[in-house]
Amino acid sequence: MFLFRKFNVHSLILKPWQNPRFLSTKKKPPKSGTKFIGKAALKEAQAALLEYLHSTRSLNIVDAENMCRNSPSFLHDLLAKSQSQTLTRHVDNNNNNNSSSSSSTTTTTKRSISRYLRYHPINEFEPFFESAGLTPPEYAPFLPRDMIYLNDDALLMENYHALCNYGVPRTKMGRLFKLTPQLFRYKPGVLISKLRDYEKLGVARRTLACVVASSPCILVGGVDVGFVKVVEKLKGVVGKDVDWIGENLLDMLSDQGCCDWRIVLHVLCLLDRVYSEEQLGDFFIRHPSVVFEDSGGSVLSLINFLFKFGLSLDQVSLMLLEFPKIRVTKFLSNLRQCFLFLTEIEMEALEIGEILQSQCLVLGSFTLKKTITLLTNLNAGKKRLCRVVRDDPLVMKSWALGRRIQPFVNSYLEYESKEQKKKFMLKLGYVENSKKMNETIRLFRGKGAELEERLDFIVKAGLDYEVVCKMIRDSPRILNQTTDRINMKIENLVSLGYSISDLASFPSFLSYSPRRVKLRFLMYDWLKEHGAVEAGLALSTIIACSDKAFEKLYVKRHPSGLQVWQDLKAQISSKF
Repeated sequence: MFLFRKFNVHSLILKPWQNPRFLSTKKKPPKSGTKFIGKAALKEAQAALLEYLHSTRSLNIVDAENMCRNSPSFLHDLLAKSQSQTLTRHVDNNNNNNSSSSSSTTTTTKRSISRYLRYHPINEFEPFFESAGLTPPEYAPFLPRDMIYLNDDALLMENYHALCNYGVPRTKMGRLFKLTPQLFRYKPGVLISKLRDYEKLGVARRTLACVVASSPCILVGGVDVGFVKVVEKLKGVVGKDVDWIGENLLDMLSDQGCCDWRIVLHVLCLLDRVYSEEQLGDFFIRHPSVVFEDSGGSVLSLINFLFKFGLSLDQVSLMLLEFPKIRVTKFLSNLRQCFLFLTEIEMEALEIGEILQSQCLVLGSFTLKKTITLLTNLNAGKKRLCRVVRDDPLVMKSWALGRRIQPFVNSYLEYESKEQKKKFMLKLGYVENSKKMNETIRLFRGKGAELEERLDFIVKAGLDYEVVCKMIRDSPRILNQTTDRINMKIENLVSLGYSISDLASFPSFLSYSPRRVKLRFLMYDWLKEHGAVEAGLALSTIIACSDKAFEKLYVKRHPSGLQVWQDLKAQISSKF
């Protein structure tokens, strides 16, 4: 006897507070290798590392704090290693303890890292270089082979502290390691002596510290006279406070290399010839990038570019006073893109010069789309674009990257040509405004009257009008050729032993190049002579297949076929 338990249907009805979930909503763990540490764990890791570096390793407290705060990659790796060590120890303890009630004691992050550092000394140069602003791949070449403790490299720390005490930010020191590592090999006192030499020549300490952080090459070799003259000149037009030089310099220089102060001085002298002292000072404060970007090389390239289009130095100087908030290299790149566009639409050189002279400030402020994109999106030809730009050069601003382009409204001539094509296609038997008709219109080149003329020419060659209409419907591209070219291909066909009526079954013959036809029939005749293929193959069989298919199906039937095929290719290539 089976006992059935009473089933309450109402128990299946979900209560408002019940939330049925059939898929887990837990967040996925971060992928391995991600540089993410929780804030609490990060603070404990920093505290443990600081205690180790300062108390155990006796590093300067400021150095130790900087290393702890600005080395996230090193801290991540250290945290991972310490947690891995702790997990291994807990697993070993649980394996040795058979009691089911035993529980592992939780260990704080700081305690686990401190324990790890007690038995695993770290390479102190790694967090040191990272805290200076270098990534692990960048500082790898600077790691010493024979030492892991910072205090063992006395020269490095001596020069590092000399620069820090002078005012160079610790987090910007990585640029100095990359560009001028020899600074940290100077004997004690040499670096301070070089800095004082600049101070004696009138360079303020704060200005010097800012400049060294971005262009440390001034401390290599003797005094950089160009730098001193630049500072003197700027003092005269800007005033005593020229600390903004160093503050703006780092962003304006390329990633590879220091500032070439001789070029900067050359730019200053050039601008000094066209600006008053007041204008020059105002210009430097508003547009420091123009002077310092790529050591002044960018603005010189821009000036040379504008000179080639007939702008005078006075015109260039007025343009620079109104220079937009954009990098000079980007401004010059935009101008070149506009020049390339005007050249590609085949505008006259004199007209291009006039447009660049009158509108260079506007044209350099945006990035123009590529010519092929504009021709397609605007649905216009080169002549029409020339006419539009000539009438209003500022229209190019609406063709900038990121902007939507509306196609031009068709002109009366274009509309008339399209109507002629439609009438022509209706004669061929197309259904008006059908999809097939619209697709074929795009394939036809030339005006409607020209298409009619080419059709009549093929009819006069000896074919029936209706047959020719069917040929064009099957292969519309045969009308994209002049009557002279069509006549030449028909004569070639007849000379090969075929009749004009063979075009009815293979109209695409008129679309193939004479070189292809000549090569295929020379090879076909050779194969016939040597008994490799039968005579009387259809025209489409010989011409339509690809070269690879032709080789496989016919050429390789004879042992010497491939060699003859290659020789014929070389022979015909020299003639066509």
